[in-house]
Amino acid sequence: MTDRQEDRREDRRAPGALHAEPEAGPRISAPEVIAAALTLCWLGLVGAFFVLTGRAGEVGSGNALGVTMTLVGICLPVAMIWVAAITARTARELRAEAQRLQAAIDAMRSAWLQQAQVGVQGITPSVEKRLDEIAAAQRQTESAIASFASRREVAASQPSADRKAALAPPRPAGPGASPGGSPGAGPGGGPGDDQPTLALGTPAEEMRSPVSVADFIRALNFPDSPEDRDGFRALRRALEDRTMAKLIRAAQDVLTLLAQDGIYMDDLRPDRARPELWRRFAGGERGKGISALGGVRDRSSLALTAGRMRQDTIFRDAAHHFLRQFDRTFQEFEKNCRDQEVAELAETRTARAFMLLGRVTGIFD
Repeated sequence: MTDRQEDRREDRRAPGALHAEPEAGPRISAPEVIAAALTLCWLGLVGAFFVLTGRAGEVGSGNALGVTMTLVGICLPVAMIWVAAITARTARELRAEAQRLQAAIDAMRSAWLQQAQVGVQGITPSVEKRLDEIAAAQRQTESAIASFASRREVAASQPSADRKAALAPPRPAGPGASPGGSPGAGPGGGPGDDQPTLALGTPAEEMRSPVSVADFIRALNFPDSPEDRDGFRALRRALEDRTMAKLIRAAQDVLTLLAQDGIYMDDLRPDRARPELWRRFAGGERGKGISALGGVRDRSSLALTAGRMRQDTIFRDAAHHFLRQFDRTFQEFEKNCRDQEVAELAETRTARAFMLLGRVTGIFD
């Protein structure tokens, strides 16, 4: 309380101090002392002149014109001396007044900056912190929904993700196939597959076991490091499938081109979308209803990618080719996976590249 009272007293005295100095009365300054000394010297010289020359009586007895000229010659230097003294004093007072005004302006500016700083430190951080907490809570909710959402289906009717095929399109049945054979069964899985043509013209791809869902997702994420043996194994398995190989090579081309601009999928943190939205996209839905799939919010990455799309025709062709391959492959993948597997695929580097390019090209608008 003592410091505040002293500040208030100083604030109250400050305005009055500006006006109190002029009321203190005129002060004799150095120019006035010099002017007085010069005046006395001049008058002394004039007096000595008349005394020594014996012309003191001629001033009163001369004509009016002579007297006037004599008085002008005596008084004009004195007047000029005091005009100079008064001018110097006025200039000094104006400088002092200008300094006081500048000090007052500086004090007002300092007070305004302090108030602005207090407002920024006291109000804005609290509001921003509250907004960040709300946004973080919303992201956690979306992540929880996306992680624990599941389709209403019979779990017993599905094989495990380690052995279930990621893409299992219906294969044409050979002559003599039984009507009840499973269209997704592998070679030798039904009566219609047990034909003599197996040894003659069956492609090598038909003899391999299908790529599992887990390996397909791991391949779309690409190996994390040279020591990631599981990642390279899954990538080799996926490249043996024609459909998967097209998507993986298209994704590799796009990721390489994006890396040239310093855009890496590991640096992106897109908002997670619910698996239902991915399934609606696979079903052909477009527009604002699935806009949450474009969850990439990094402005610099979006701006760099958009500029590359406008200027680089090679990048633009590679991006459109990748988007078409991802769309076709995901339509097949969505038919044979659970919601949790869709959410895992959305976290891969390939899916993040799809979100980034899809938002830039406007397929989610």
